[in-house]
Amino acid sequence: MLWSLFVSFLKIGCISFGGGYAMIPVMENEIQKHGWLTAQQFTDAIAIAGMSPGPIAPNCAIFVGYKIAGILGAITSLFAISLPSLLLILLIALFFRKIQDKPVVQSASYGLRPVITGFIGYAAIRFAIQNHLVGGEHWFDGRGLLVMFAALAVLLLTNIHPVLVILFSGVLGIVVYH
Repeated sequence: MLWSLFVSFLKIGCISFGGGYAMIPVMENEIQKHGWLTAQQFTDAIAIAGMSPGPIAPNCAIFVGYKIAGILGAITSLFAISLPSLLLILLIALFFRKIQDKPVVQSASYGLRPVITGFIGYAAIRFAIQNHLVGGEHWFDGRGLLVMFAALAVLLLTNIHPVLVILFSGVLGIVVYH
């Protein structure tokens, strides 16, 4: 079991770019392939990992590893998911100054950005649907869309802290839907 955890989380660490939230679809696929967690358990793992201090991907790896094989599973999963990034960052640090201005490096970066953005959006939507945060009568509700776009505009166009936007949206939700 430890070897399966190691290989799976090493693979996740090797093929996932863009940070923790962008890794969620890859991680979900790998975990479902092995049948390690149900969809609800995975959603709970993401929620717990997101609320815990530190990056979400290693936190989730720890959660899954612990659930599958105890403390050794947690350590194995954390090591495996972190190893590719550690090695890649060391290599990049050694060579990046020499290649950062090369057109192929810049082109690869431009090509990865929209995919990473899509992965993050997918993870957010999937998480919201699985937790019944959207769907039913509130999914395409005009009021809900208005609140969503208003919150997005405030975040993009002002320096208001996201926590304040969340709190205000909650209050607005009470006023609009209660």
